[in-house]
Amino acid sequence: MSLPHEPVLYQEIIHALRPKSTGFYVDGTLGAGGHAAGLLAGSEPGGRLLGMDVDPQALELARQNLAPFGERACLIRAPYTSLPEQLAALGWDKVDGILLDLGASSMQFDTPERGFSFLADGPLDMRFDPTNPLTASEIVNTWAEDELADVLFRYGEERASRRIAHSIQQARPISGTGQLAEVISNAIGRHGPHHPATQTFQALRIAVNGELESLGKTLPLAVQALAPGGRLAVISFHSLEDRLVKEFFRLESRDCICPPRQPVCTCGHKASISEVTRRPVTPAEDEIKRNSRARSAKLRVAEKL
Repeated sequence: MSLPHEPVLYQEIIHALRPKSTGFYVDGTLGAGGHAAGLLAGSEPGGRLLGMDVDPQALELARQNLAPFGERACLIRAPYTSLPEQLAALGWDKVDGILLDLGASSMQFDTPERGFSFLADGPLDMRFDPTNPLTASEIVNTWAEDELADVLFRYGEERASRRIAHSIQQARPISGTGQLAEVISNAIGRHGPHHPATQTFQALRIAVNGELESLGKTLPLAVQALAPGGRLAVISFHSLEDRLVKEFFRLESRDCICPPRQPVCTCGHKASISEVTRRPVTPAEDEIKRNSRARSAKLRVAEKL
């Protein structure tokens, strides 16, 4: 089996999810199947894995790469928000490990016609799921300037969001990623080590795919799907994702979520997980040297009580 890209934090994921021969696992963001292959290999001979992805290009590559594992790998084109329905269809009651590797994959960034990257010219698409009716082009070319600025600030944490949104509105219609990146560069100039379009492209991708909303919906569903002792591992690549995961893990690992000064607990909340990683696990220097895109990855792991 050959993979086009090394999965981020591969060894750390295998260590965190502890695959066993009787286990049931879910990779909710299958990609090319790199992490899934490790979980299947580690759970031989009887472990099974449900792999989910909305990207047909990724799913086809994963089918090829995971073919040696036969029926132990069940691969489905579906969003991870549909986790309960997919488990029910398989007749799986609870699972022993769930992985969510968030954001766009290297394969998507490296395919110019998908429109994820500002480093090569392509259409303003940015959809994980090609059947999604919303594209980056629609946001860039039709949304009101104030609405566009809000998206850039909320999802990209872009301080120059209003200046960029105004420049985009003035330059419409914008036909491709190269033109958009140029408009942004002209609007705010080049400062620091990162391309000036980085945060805008991140914001547009998140908005197109509803990434934060999907993650917020799925985290409690994933915890519900775990067997006692089962683990949820989440790899995030920017502060918005990591903050959402961190806050969810902290909240669900506490028995009481009443205000601190309240003398008597009235919430009735009970902890459902324990935090395995109090601080996020990050890639080692040698991994970052091999794969520069791994530099911003953060892994958080929780265990079902």
